[in-house]
Amino acid sequence: MSRDHAQSAETPFLELLARGALADAYEQPVLLARAEGGPAERIDALERAKHLALRVRSELEGRRRREAELSALFETAHDLAGLRDLDAVLRAIVQRARSLLGTDVAYLSLNDPERGDTYMRVTEGSVAARFQQLRLGMGEGLGGLVAQTARPYVTDDYFEDARFQHTGTIDAGVRDEGLVAILGVPLMLGHHVIGVLFAADRRARLFEREQIALLGSFAALAAAAIDTANLLAETRSALAGLERANEIIKDRSGVIERASDVHDRLAELVLRGGGVHDVAAAVSQVLDGTVEFTEAAAAPEYALEASRADGHVVRHKDDWIAAVAAGDELFGALVLRGHPGLDPVDQLTLERAAMVTSLLLLLARRSAAEAEQRVRGELLDDLLDARDRDPRLLNDRARRLHADLSAAHVVLVARLDATAADADQEADARRRLWAASSHLAATRHGLAAARDGGTVLLLPLADGDGATDLARRTARHLGRAVHEAVTVGASAPVPDLAARPDAVAAAYTEAGRCLDALRLLGRCGDGAAAEDFGFLGLLLAGDQNVPGFVDRTIGQVVAYDERRGTELVRTLDAYFACGMSPARTKEALHVHVNTVAQRLERVGRLLGEDWQSPDRALEVQLALRLHRLSVPRRH
Repeated sequence: MSRDHAQSAETPFLELLARGALADAYEQPVLLARAEGGPAERIDALERAKHLALRVRSELEGRRRREAELSALFETAHDLAGLRDLDAVLRAIVQRARSLLGTDVAYLSLNDPERGDTYMRVTEGSVAARFQQLRLGMGEGLGGLVAQTARPYVTDDYFEDARFQHTGTIDAGVRDEGLVAILGVPLMLGHHVIGVLFAADRRARLFEREQIALLGSFAALAAAAIDTANLLAETRSALAGLERANEIIKDRSGVIERASDVHDRLAELVLRGGGVHDVAAAVSQVLDGTVEFTEAAAAPEYALEASRADGHVVRHKDDWIAAVAAGDELFGALVLRGHPGLDPVDQLTLERAAMVTSLLLLLARRSAAEAEQRVRGELLDDLLDARDRDPRLLNDRARRLHADLSAAHVVLVARLDATAADADQEADARRRLWAASSHLAATRHGLAAARDGGTVLLLPLADGDGATDLARRTARHLGRAVHEAVTVGASAPVPDLAARPDAVAAAYTEAGRCLDALRLLGRCGDGAAAEDFGFLGLLLAGDQNVPGFVDRTIGQVVAYDERRGTELVRTLDAYFACGMSPARTKEALHVHVNTVAQRLERVGRLLGEDWQSPDRALEVQLALRLHRLSVPRRH
């Protein structure tokens, strides 16, 4: 293909990318070229350019989404730094959480210590008055479970979930609002839960781990807003009763301005791509000291654990330690050196800087994980098309991903068995399967890629392990991860891929046949290799002439059905399934017994009178099953 052809093929897709067109619009240049009867070379060039443009569009959309999340978090942090109206800040947090998570409703409840219950403080997207005025007893509903355990909880079907206490009042309010799927994360001040931030949909929905983490980040900002508001309230109360209030306010105002300044600097740093050490440098200027980020192993253990436990800075000799953590994961600490005296608001500034640092590390880790998943998928795609690849380059790329192609590997093909209610749910289920497969491949030093409506994995085989055991464990692991049945077909072990990477493509075909065999045998949600199917496995695993065997054995019956539109093949399937009993066969087919007899007589004329002898009957049954396997797979 000439360079001019390639450039002309790319032009319409570059225009579509430039104006941000929908994905469906990328089919139009190809369809138009075909309608105009363009040359095959140009149509092929357009197809390749279309796929490349869609990949670029997907990458851009992912970056826009991550930028939107980061921007919203730091806009909220900026609002907190200049806090004037607590209700306005909380409304902004709830609105941004609802927008970024794409839910129907978002709301925030706060605990009322005097009445011993919890009440709705802010709602966004709610339409039911009774829901907006709900007061919940402590320990009741999903919010009560979050408050009791101080951990996020999610339900994809509220009324069918028995993990938390249902009450008539709460259920009535939720039913009025029409909510089905609910995610709740705690608002924490130290060890204490002061409320819950919720995101909810009016339809069944599975919230992803990244969405739970994002809502948790907003909850942390909401708790910080409430904490800051409480500090301001204490300050105003002190003004009314103390003669020295003016001096206290002036002093505190200067510190708060420094806190506001550091929040502005942090937001600016992150939005322009700054790193952890840039954050430490900005805080150093505000606190007039030296602030460093230290790995967990290099920080004082007792002070680090104490800071992590209560969420506040801890003094260690002349230093101050602020743990940088997210959930159960400890990244390290921000250490303020040689500063024995520290104002409470300066302490709060250091704590907030540690929280922003943890957000930076989480976002960086997520971006790195996504990049590694993409690279692993691209390498496996290239191995599946290894005829046009240099084995040395493939091996070098594998080593950089800590994958050893010289070890024995097994190719596994995994697919979901449940049929989704609509296209969005199906796409969501496939994304969950892809995420679980990628994680499994990364932890096992293997590779994973999305292909043919499912995923394909290339995993190393441990000593003493077999392809069948690996397939079954993979089916169970992926099924638990996505909460749906996953069927896995495996190839026989393939040794030394470093020398013969082209073997991956043949192993993938073999694994796909095993997957189809499992489905035809009704073993959905299971895993197996070719060795599990006996003689059928021998035909599945290699380059056997399966079509020739089928054609020799039942080809005349299949051809007769195709010419006449009859159902001889279906009748044979039912006849053998019913123990070769015409009476039971007619019940299974819902036809008269004479119809069954006439069809079997026709089969006898096509196959020969001895077709029901034991040897011939076995061959016919095997050919019938292989004929079913030969039907193209549906995804």
